[in-house]
Amino acid sequence: MPHPEPVARRLYELTEPISLVNFFSPEPNDSMAALGFRNYWDGYFAGRSAPLGRVPAEVVHAAFYNFADGEVARHIPKVWDTTTPEAAHAAREQGCVAALRRILGDLVETPGLARAADLLATASTSAPTEGRVMYAGLRALPMPEEPVARLWHAANMLREHRGDGHIAALVSERIGGIEAHVLSALDMGIYPAESFGRIHHLPEARLAEVMNGLRDRGLLDESGRFTDAGRATKSRIESQTDALAEVPYDGLEPAELDELITSLEPISRRLEATGSE
Repeated sequence: MPHPEPVARRLYELTEPISLVNFFSPEPNDSMAALGFRNYWDGYFAGRSAPLGRVPAEVVHAAFYNFADGEVARHIPKVWDTTTPEAAHAAREQGCVAALRRILGDLVETPGLARAADLLATASTSAPTEGRVMYAGLRALPMPEEPVARLWHAANMLREHRGDGHIAALVSERIGGIEAHVLSALDMGIYPAESFGRIHHLPEARLAEVMNGLRDRGLLDESGRFTDAGRATKSRIESQTDALAEVPYDGLEPAELDELITSLEPISRRLEATGSE
């Protein structure tokens, strides 16, 4: 049965700190370094794209959506000279589980965490895979039995499921990957948007092209801030993203959904307190 719209947003708020250990904690980086990677981005592209297998850089670029032209190709397929997709995913999982165990401490052995992992696993395997490339790649992998690994894998699946839907929402509004970073930066209060960490390194000419394109469409004013149309576009994208992220939670009964939220809250609070580091 459909749930009220805020459910997908609330579950995103609760599960995102679990997934963020992928990027903020040292253990995943250490695991990737143990495979032979000497920089963060090689490990990032190997670990995140691993469920897709040995696909060309163009496929990873399309699936990830928000990297500038040529950025993916600096790492894919080069990373597969160092390790295999299977080993990269295993190392990423091992590092993330180690990080979660360290941060969550006494919560790891509680019935609440085990229950959250089971319910999240049910939700994360309840959605169709059609049109969800990253989600489908993760769905093809076995669901771990160990509770912390299960929690991480399920949260990661839901993150990529939401991400696939977010890309669909961006495409429907004709917002490209770099443009999406500009809108997100402004939405977060980062000004000028060109200073945002995900794009500030891009050539000035490329950033100017993106900003001018958004101005020409009436989404930004001359100063590079949102117009009313720009804010409305960003709002539509976020609303559509939430709506498209709702489907996994239809696999839970209302009482199970309430139990999932209750079980995840202390886990999320602990991770948020440390910044998932």
